[in-house]
Amino acid sequence: MLSSIILFTSKLENTKSFPHPLSPEKEAEYLRLFKEENNLEARDTLIKHNLRLVVFIAKKYTNYPDREDLISIGTIGLIKAINSYKSSKGVQLATYASRCIENEILMTMRAFKRTQGEVSLYEKRGCDSDGNETKLIDILSIEEESVYKKIEFGMVSNLLKQLISKYLKKRERDIIYMRFGLEDETSRTQEEVSKKLGISRSYVSRIEKAALQKLKKAIKKEDILL
Repeated sequence: MLSSIILFTSKLENTKSFPHPLSPEKEAEYLRLFKEENNLEARDTLIKHNLRLVVFIAKKYTNYPDREDLISIGTIGLIKAINSYKSSKGVQLATYASRCIENEILMTMRAFKRTQGEVSLYEKRGCDSDGNETKLIDILSIEEESVYKKIEFGMVSNLLKQLISKYLKKRERDIIYMRFGLEDETSRTQEEVSKKLGISRSYVSRIEKAALQKLKKAIKKEDILL
């Protein structure tokens, strides 16, 4: 029955096509039958007579591409509302159902907004010089190896920076950053580093060696596989 109700709502948007709301007395009686006697026909009647509410709320979201889908989603919220409604809380069914319908639709809207920002690798990106249709994946694959190397370098670089920040002192950090080009991807010799810091090359070498030993221990301690 519930599947047929959802299918029914997916084909209708005009509130005039739905049953009229129940009177307070009839609604209370159907709620009693469902809650106390688990009468599923009573529950389905409550669902059908509150479908206008679903359409009313769904129509507010004009930026969603599929209105019928949104109505079906709102109907799921209505079903959840009727299943969990308790008259003892002093809230009318319509008020409670409105919140449940709105929440169900909002979850879908948030998911929709997230996917709008995603780019498919198979998205059309125009044509090449020969007039052939190209996709994003075609463009990436031209320099696939270099792309992977850049990604790999970026991941390792970020990981090392975290370890350096956590385990090394400032002078050790400065020397390792300059020696291995972690700041600007330009590696410097010990001589260049010594001139920049105003210390001897041998001192740079000792600090570098000690810093690398610390990093090796840190990698082992953090159980990182590089």
